[in-house]
Amino acid sequence: MPALPQPLPDVLERARAEERQRALRALLMQPLMDARHPAFALVRRHQAPLREWLAAETGWHLQVESEFARLYKRPAELRDATRGAALGSGTQTTPFSRRRYALLCLILADLERGDQQITLARLGTGLIQAAADPALEAAGLRFRLDHQDERRDLVATVRLLLDYGVLARVAGDEEAFVRDQTGSDALYDINRRMLAALLVSVRGPSLVEMEGPASDLEARLQALTESFVPDTQEGRNRALRHTLTARLLDDPVVYWDELPDDARQYLTSQRAAITRRIADATDLVPEIRAEGVAMVDPAQNLSDQSLPCEGTEGHVTLLIAAHLAEAPEGSRFTLDALAEQVARWRPQYRGYWRRSALAAGSERALARQAVEQLRRLRLVALGADEQIIPLPALARFAVEPARSPQGKPLAEAADAS
Repeated sequence: MPALPQPLPDVLERARAEERQRALRALLMQPLMDARHPAFALVRRHQAPLREWLAAETGWHLQVESEFARLYKRPAELRDATRGAALGSGTQTTPFSRRRYALLCLILADLERGDQQITLARLGTGLIQAAADPALEAAGLRFRLDHQDERRDLVATVRLLLDYGVLARVAGDEEAFVRDQTGSDALYDINRRMLAALLVSVRGPSLVEMEGPASDLEARLQALTESFVPDTQEGRNRALRHTLTARLLDDPVVYWDELPDDARQYLTSQRAAITRRIADATDLVPEIRAEGVAMVDPAQNLSDQSLPCEGTEGHVTLLIAAHLAEAPEGSRFTLDALAEQVARWRPQYRGYWRRSALAAGSERALARQAVEQLRRLRLVALGADEQIIPLPALARFAVEPARSPQGKPLAEAADAS
C-alpha cells in the first residue's frame, strides 16, 4: 500500500524549520555577516524566531539590518586562547600575533575618526603616529613601514577587516604595497554600520578600565562580558542555562570535571532538555559520555577546525592523535618527544609528505602545529611545563588492530592457519 502524502502544513513547517537551522548554523560560523553571505536572506526571513531562541537559550542578542546581521556572541570561557583571529583556512591558517591585535585596535580607532574612504598608506601613517604614544612604546609596541614584516602586519589587519565587510576595496593591491610602499597603494570604502557592530561587550571598555588595574586582563574581560544576574534561583538557573548552551554550541566537547559544581549539577539534571533544544535548533546530535557532553555535527561543516584534514600537516596530526590515544591513562608528553616520533615516521611516510617536511629539523614545527590543532579541538590540554595531556575525547582516534571476518586479530588468525 503506498504511503499517504503528508499534509501540506507539516511539509511547510518542516521546510521552515530546516531554513531556521541553516540560518542559525550560518550565524554561528559567521557572527558578523554581510549581505553577500549566501545565508543572509534566510537570517532576515527568520530573524524573529532566531532572535527569540538565542535570547532565551544563550542570552545572545541578534541584530539584523538591511546590509548585515550581527550575532553578539560572548565567550563562555574567557581563558580559552585557541580561537583567536586568523587569516587563511585549514593548514594554511595564520593566527594573529599580539602585535597584529594591537595594530587592529589602533586601526579601528582611526577608522572611527576617519572619513567614508581611506587608503592603505593613510592607515599606515595613522599607525605610526598612534604607536608613538609613550605608553605603547613602554609596552614594547614599535611600528614603522620601513620593513616588509611591518607592512605585512598592516596588510593582515586590513584583510581581516575586508573579510568582515568593515572595509570594501575600491582599487589597489595590498600585496604590491607589501613589496614596495612608495609605488603602490589601495583605496577602501568604510562600512560604518558594520564597524560599529564589531565590538561585543556589555559595558564600554573605558568604564571597565576605571574599575580596576589595567594589568588584570582576566578581570577586565570578565567585566566587559558579564551580564546582570538576579539574585534568585530562577535568575541563577537562567544564567547557568545560557552559559552551558553557549559552551555546547561553541566547544567541540564539554568535560564534566572542568565545570563548576553548580554548572555540573544543573547540566546533569537538565542535559536532556538542553541538548534536545540545541539539536532541534541546529541539527547537531548530542553525544553524552561518562567524561562529558558533545554536540556532534554529522554534516561536518559547523566548524573552522576539522579532523581528519588534508595535507602533510593533517596526516601528521592524525598520526599524533592516534599515538596519544593509544598511550596509557595518565600519560604526559613533551613537544620534543612528539617531534622525535614525527622524525621516526618520516621514512615510512616520505612518499606521502611534501618535500619540505622531509628535511631534518622540520619535525618540531610539524609536531607543534599538530598539538595546536588538537588543542583547538579540545582533544589535548597543556599542563605544567607545557606538558601535553591527552583528553578523553581523543580515544575515538585510537587505531584498533585489523581483524579477520571471524573477529580475531589478523596476527592471531595467521598463527592459527
